[in-house]
Amino acid sequence: MEQSSGAKISALPEGCIANIVSLTTPKDACRACAVSPIFRAAAESNAVWERFLPSDYQAIIARSSSSDSLNFCSKKQIYLSLSDNPILIDDNKKSFFLDKLSGKKCYLLAARDLSIVWGSTPEYWSWVSLPESRFPEVAELLDVCWFEICGKMSTSMLSLKTNYAAYLVFKLRSRANGFDDPPFKASVGTIGGGEVYEQSVCLDLGEPSLDGQILLPEQPHISCPKQRKDGWLEIELGEFFNKGGQDDELQIRLTEVEDGRWKSGLIVEGIEIRPTMG
Repeated sequence: MEQSSGAKISALPEGCIANIVSLTTPKDACRACAVSPIFRAAAESNAVWERFLPSDYQAIIARSSSSDSLNFCSKKQIYLSLSDNPILIDDNKKSFFLDKLSGKKCYLLAARDLSIVWGSTPEYWSWVSLPESRFPEVAELLDVCWFEICGKMSTSMLSLKTNYAAYLVFKLRSRANGFDDPPFKASVGTIGGGEVYEQSVCLDLGEPSLDGQILLPEQPHISCPKQRKDGWLEIELGEFFNKGGQDDELQIRLTEVEDGRWKSGLIVEGIEIRPTMG
């Protein structure tokens, strides 16, 4: 009686199966555990999960003050920890984590790592601690009419051949004003040339309806905020394809400098850069 193809594959040496599984994805590796005991052993091996981790993951972990917390015995545990529990690096000015499905590198640049016009002037911006933030400080807008925030990072820190999106991570105080109109201008691109993604965004959440639901302002072709699982809001500022090959500087900018309207009540946690879906 002829063996099934699954039985033939299971007859391969564990190292050979591990090499095959490492050419798939983390999600596929987890599925492979259900095939057979030898597949499970291969799919959970360090050889497989080492391939899924970024090549420089050890150097990135070394930049964290909590690197000792990642002393796991298996590469899979390190991968899952970096996916579910972002670590603070670079003197707590960045948060690093992995996209769980792809293993691509993701960052959240803290407000302290951003260039905020008037950010060091106490009359305009205040630096406060919030228990719900992963960073020691966040920036709270008190009152400005010239709004400009810029984030920068080296493209060499990101995964190669990956399409990324940048998001402002923020909250609005109940007394916030000046964010409904006109829309803000967002741009994402590199200083070394190439396409710069530009769009209009609206940070205002709109007014609650009678049943308590948030009604977003109806403005076509304008990006609007979305609720995050961590309790913050985010709004997409633009996309960027990291082709790789040479180091460049990624710039993310959000401005409203033309209307002259005073704005207040915005709390900025930072700017997140993560792969787009699909």
